[in-house]
Amino acid sequence: MTAEKKTGFAKLTERMLHFIQEQHLVPRQQKLVVAVSGGPDSVCLLHILVQLREKLGIRLHVAHLNHQLRGAESDADAKYVVDLARQLDLPATIERRDVKAYQAKQRLSLEEAAREVRYAFLVQVADSIGADRVAVGHTVDDHIETILMHLIRGTGTKGLRGLQPSSRWQSPSGSLTIIRPLLPVSRQETADYCHRHQLRPRIDTSNLSLSPLRNRIRQQLLPLLQSYNPQVAEALLRTARIATDDLTFLDKEVARLWGEIAQEQETTIILAKEKFLKLPSALQRYLLRSSIEKLLGNLKDIETRHIEEIMEALNKPAGKRISLPEGLIFAIEYDRYLLGPDPAALSPFPILETEFALKIPGKTPLPGWQVVATVIDLKGEPQRGEAPLTHLPLPLPREGDKGGGLPDNSLTAYFNLDKVGSKLTVRTRQLGDRFQPLGMSQPKKLNEFMIDSKIPRSWRRRIPIVCSPQHILWVVGWRIDERAKVTETTQRVLRLEFKWI
Repeated sequence: MTAEKKTGFAKLTERMLHFIQEQHLVPRQQKLVVAVSGGPDSVCLLHILVQLREKLGIRLHVAHLNHQLRGAESDADAKYVVDLARQLDLPATIERRDVKAYQAKQRLSLEEAAREVRYAFLVQVADSIGADRVAVGHTVDDHIETILMHLIRGTGTKGLRGLQPSSRWQSPSGSLTIIRPLLPVSRQETADYCHRHQLRPRIDTSNLSLSPLRNRIRQQLLPLLQSYNPQVAEALLRTARIATDDLTFLDKEVARLWGEIAQEQETTIILAKEKFLKLPSALQRYLLRSSIEKLLGNLKDIETRHIEEIMEALNKPAGKRISLPEGLIFAIEYDRYLLGPDPAALSPFPILETEFALKIPGKTPLPGWQVVATVIDLKGEPQRGEAPLTHLPLPLPREGDKGGGLPDNSLTAYFNLDKVGSKLTVRTRQLGDRFQPLGMSQPKKLNEFMIDSKIPRSWRRRIPIVCSPQHILWVVGWRIDERAKVTETTQRVLRLEFKWI
C-alpha cells in the first residue's frame, strides 16, 4: 500500500466527517442507527462512523434486515453483519421479514416492497432504542442512478435533485430521518476502503440481474451515455445542484405563501382558487407537489403527468374531479380547490341517512343537529321594545356568496304556519326535487338552484331539506320556498332553528 493511498483513505474519513458537520446530519449526544446490508458501501460507512463516533459524540446501533430473497446467501449476509457488529463491539438488531408475501399483499414491484419493508423495520429499530435517524450507505453513484431513474419515470424538477444528504421517511408505521454521510463518496472508493481494512464485505449477486431498473441503468444506460459524453456523471451532478438551488428558492416562496393560499383541514388541503390562479405556473406546480407530499409523506408515485393533468384542469368548471395515486382526489369548487382522499368530508353538514319527522312545537334531535321549532302567535301584542312580528327577518339569497361558508343567521327561518302545516320532515335531496325559491314566480329544479347558488358539489347530498307533504319548504342554509313565506296577513309563524351539536 502506497503512502499516497493511505493518505487517500485518511482523507476519505476526513471528507465524511466534514460532510456530516457541514450538512448537520448528526446532532451530538444522539443514538444513530446504521443500516448495514453487508455490502461494501454500508460496511465502509459503519467502519468510518466507528472511528468518528467520539468526535461526533454519538452512539451507534447496527440494524440488518434479512429480506429472505436469496436463500442461503441472505442468511450468510446476516451472519456476516452479526460477526462484524461483535468485532466492533456494537449493539445490533438482526431480523428477517417475508418481502415476497408483503409484495403479493400490497401488489408492488419487488424493489418497492423490499424498500417499504426495510424502512418499516428501520423505523421500528430506531423507535426501540430512542433514535430518530438512520444512516444508510448511499454513494454518489446511487445519486446519479437515482437522477436517471427519475428522468425515465417522468419527473419534475424535484426529481432532478436525486438523493439528498438527509430526507424524511414517512409511512403508516412511523417516520424517521434518513441521512447519507457517503453521498460525496464513490462506490469504487468504498470498495477500496474495505479492501484496505480487510473487511471482506458481502457481494449481492442480485445486483448482476438486469431485471431491476436501477441495475439496467447501472450496467447498460450509464455506459451508453458515457460513450456519448465521458463526463455525463459530472453533467448530471451539476444539473442536480442547479435543481437543488432552484427548489430551495421555491421552498422559501411556498413557505411564505402557504398560510395565504393553503389551509389544512383534517386530511384535506384547501387552496384559495383566485389567489392560486394568480401565481406563476412554476409556483403553482411546486405548491401542488408540496401539498401532495404533505398528505402522502412522499412523492414516489407522483409523476409529472399527474401534476400536468391538474394544471390543465385549473380553469375547468366547478365539479371537476381528478383521481391521483394513493386514493387522492383533486376537486374543483367555485372558489377553491380541494386535495385529499375524500373532499366530501369537508362539508359542514352531517350525513342524514333517512327522513326525520319534526316535532312542532318542540325539539327534534338529528345526526349532528338539533332542530328547535317554535310557534309564534302574531295576533298577540308585541312587548315594549320588540319589533312587530310581521317584520320578521327572512333568509334571503346571499349576495355574492360562493359557497365558502354559512352566515350566522342562515340556520334560522320563519314560515307561515297555516300554509305549511305541522307535519314537516327533514331529509336530503332526492332525484327530481323542485321548489320555488323565495322571490321567484315559478318552481325550479333543486339541482339547478344549488348550481346557481354555487353550493359546492361535495356539500349537496348532505344539506338538510325541510319538506311539507306538498313540497319543499326550505333548503337549510340557503333559501325558503316563496309559498311558505310570512306575509302581512300571516297570523301564526313557525320558527325553525337548526343548531349544530
